[in-house]
Amino acid sequence: MLFLKRISLCSLIPFAIALSVSGDGFAQGGTASSAAMASDGLPAWAFLWDPTVQVPAPTDTPNTLPGSNAAFSWKQARDLFVALDWHPDTHPAMPDIVAAGRKPDIRACGSCHRVEGTGGPENASLAGLPVAYLVQQIADFKSGARTMSGPQRPSTQFMSASVKSMTDADIRSAAEYFAALKRRPIIKVVETETIPKTGPSRLFYVRSSDGGVEPLGQRIAEMPDDVNQFELRDPRATFTAYVPVGSLAKGEALAKTGGSGVTTPCSLCHGPDLKGVDAVPAIAGRSPTYIMRQLYEFQHGGRSGTASAPMKQTVEKLSQDDMIALAAYVSSLDP
Repeated sequence: MLFLKRISLCSLIPFAIALSVSGDGFAQGGTASSAAMASDGLPAWAFLWDPTVQVPAPTDTPNTLPGSNAAFSWKQARDLFVALDWHPDTHPAMPDIVAAGRKPDIRACGSCHRVEGTGGPENASLAGLPVAYLVQQIADFKSGARTMSGPQRPSTQFMSASVKSMTDADIRSAAEYFAALKRRPIIKVVETETIPKTGPSRLFYVRSSDGGVEPLGQRIAEMPDDVNQFELRDPRATFTAYVPVGSLAKGEALAKTGGSGVTTPCSLCHGPDLKGVDAVPAIAGRSPTYIMRQLYEFQHGGRSGTASAPMKQTVEKLSQDDMIALAAYVSSLDP
């Protein structure tokens, strides 16, 4: 099926705004316990990047999607200086930096993160995040206090190039726009031992056109329910996140109690419903793949901003199984 060859083109710039105080560079050490770091290498499934996947040449033929009167071509969907607006009546007016960016380096924020700030498993959801938090994350990207592990994906490279050229006014207008957007539930978390067989992809999992199943193992496989809808940048695209059996109960215990000293209850900083407090961002209902990356980065030194210290201590003793459970539980909550 053709859609399997179009994977990840919509997401070539992860505006990866992180968890409570903090995206992707190699691990730089950190405060994680030696036991956790020794046993837990890079979770490659959370940092997917396969440049060998071939994508077809984009066409000018207009495409339509259910629930929208708009029509856009694949050529437009590949243009990172254009934010495709499928639902123009459902959000405030976009500032230029969100709608079109500024050539040659600043891609449109609304292109990869979608006009409604929903993002995807390969980057981040920005909708409803506090202005101060968003501004600080861009500052950390610029200063190098926020880096990313794993392969040097185009998403990381485009994000780095974009933030370097953004002015304070650009950053402020983008932050205020995304902060004003309402978050919506778009992820269904399913515990299972087997998942739909995955097909070729660049930055995130997709179902194989051949059908069949495969073992999930100890990972999270987050897939768009309609790949074409997601690749055409419709913010209404939904996802199913497959997680190991038992993850939700384990994650709930860790999130609510700290697991007998393994970590700190998430509500102490993120609020009783994990929907954020002041400049601390909401984490409920966010992509579990994204959450997993952030937990890993906090533990392995990818966050060195001043606001990162509390999270470094929180994740110090977590194993990757703990991180998977936390990501699964938090993502299952109503945003």
